[in-house]
This record gives sequence, C-alpha cells and structure tokens, in this order.
Amino acid sequence: MLKKQTVWLLTMLSLMIVLSVYYMQAQPANDDFAFIFNEAPEENDSVGTISDQSEEEVGSDVAEKSDEEFNETSAISTKDELFTIIRMELAQSRSSRMEQLETIVASSSASNDEKNQAYDEMQQIDRVATKELIVEETLKSENGYPDVLVRTKEDSVIVTVKTDELSQSEANKIMRMVYDEFGAVKVEVNFQPVS
Repeated sequence: MLKKQTVWLLTMLSLMIVLSVYYMQAQPANDDFAFIFNEAPEENDSVGTISDQSEEEVGSDVAEKSDEEFNETSAISTKDELFTIIRMELAQSRSSRMEQLETIVASSSASNDEKNQAYDEMQQIDRVATKELIVEETLKSENGYPDVLVRTKEDSVIVTVKTDELSQSEANKIMRMVYDEFGAVKVEVNFQPVS
C-alpha cells in the first residue's frame, strides 16, 4: 500500500516538474499580453449549484467564491495556461501535505492514534485526487471539452469546463456525474470560453 502512495507521489512530482519546465520554456506570443482576473465573473459563468440553500444564498456564495478564486491568480500570460497553473498549485499543496503526513507516519515520537489519523488523511487526499481525475477525464472524453478542471474544497466540488457556452442540461449532467463520483456534495459548475 505504501508503494502505491510513493509511486503516486513521485508521479505527481514528476508531472509538476515537467509542467514547470514546459511553462518556463514556453515563450508568450506577445510579451506585453497579460490576463488579470480582477472582475467578478459574468452571470452565466455559474450555471448551477446543488445544495439545500435558497437561490439567493447560492448566488451570493458562488460570486464570493469565484471572486476569491480569481483574485488568488494575479497574472497569467494566457487563458490556456490557467488550468495548468491551478493544477500545479493544487498538486504542490497536496504534495507538501502528503510529505507532512508521511513524516508523522514515519515519526517514532508520534502516537499510534496520530499515525492512524495521518495515514487516513493521506488515503483521503489520494481518493479525492483520483475522483477529480476520473471526473475530468470522463467529461473530456464523453463531451469533447478541450479541458476540464475539477477541484475539491472542503464539502464542495468546483467544476470549470473550457467551452464557449454551457447549457443548463449539460451543467445538470456534469452535476450528476460529480454526485455519482463524490456523493452528496455541493457542486459548482462554471465555464471558461475557449477563445
């Protein structure tokens, strides 16, 4: 079991290194071009949310979360790199958390209870990453989207699809797919125009 986790960790680190090298080597078409997210997303960016909240509460939650997410990413040279950068940051944060947990598990001073909790959290991180990848790949292959980004934050799942427009029925299909994979969680579906 530990070998699987080690292989997974090394794979994620390798992916992060390869993407970093690619990002550093890629020259933007125009050095003056920068894409900065400072404004609130358009109304139709958030297609749907499933929760027990009323529509007004959901709308304000979506706007607040979207603003926070967009402000975290200050300057990006092109729209196409946004998903790659977010994936790299997510992989890096998970990797550092896994290292901390592995240190606890390997520690001789940690109690058995602490080691068990750390191991359980490692398993949870691995399960979440696998589920995110399954949903991303399934959406790309079944619906033909150029790119899909699935992120889990606490008790919600945020799905961002790269497409020019997203219908209500497509958003509902995406939400059902997330429900099938993650269970009963709050789902936020957004889209980012391709061009």
